Amino acid sequence: MEARVSEPKLVLVFSGKRKSGKDYVTDLIQNRLGSDVCGVLRLSGPLKQQYAKEHGLDLDQLMGPGLYKEQYRADMILWGEIRRQQDPGFFCRLATRGVQQPVWVVSDARRLSDLQWFWSEFPLQTRSVRVQSSDKTRQQRGWSFSAGVDDAESECGLDSKVEFDWIITNETDAPSLEEQLQPILKLAEEASLTAMDQ
Repeated sequence: MEARVSEPKLVLVFSGKRKSGKDYVTDLIQNRLGSDVCGVLRLSGPLKQQYAKEHGLDLDQLMGPGLYKEQYRADMILWGEIRRQQDPGFFCRLATRGVQQPVWVVSDARRLSDLQWFWSEFPLQTRSVRVQSSDKTRQQRGWSFSAGVDDAESECGLDSKVEFDWIITNETDAPSLEEQLQPILKLAEEASLTAMDQ
């Protein structure tokens, strides 16, 4: 496995339910900071790559938002759980390999073991962020409850027992995302300046 190129100055680990807007929020942060400063890491990417490889599936469709991914989602979750039981950091290590930016944004932590791995590997740099939206808002974005998916650890593993550094409410009647993200962006900008000074 390829080694990491450099140590991050800041690791922002995001979690949230399906259709809560995690990717939207993390993409906003990367756009604001620039891709030379901020790398978005998706733990689901390496999982889907490995799953597609082992099962002979179309990776592009598996990575997309469509029905193709949904028909394999439950089996892919089970397969990923077995891999994590064997090696809890497997997908985290794959996602961080080769990342060079000083600010890492992990867009899709789903389990306590994901957070624990980052806290263990980067204890001073890691901060946790929860993105939340009401079920009504998630439904407007295309979500509907799916047994075996929405009640599995991959969706519920971080619902309790975690004190997040920040909680972002991604709703139309909440304070603007710009306002809610201000302390996170400030910390990220400070971390990127620290990286430049070295």
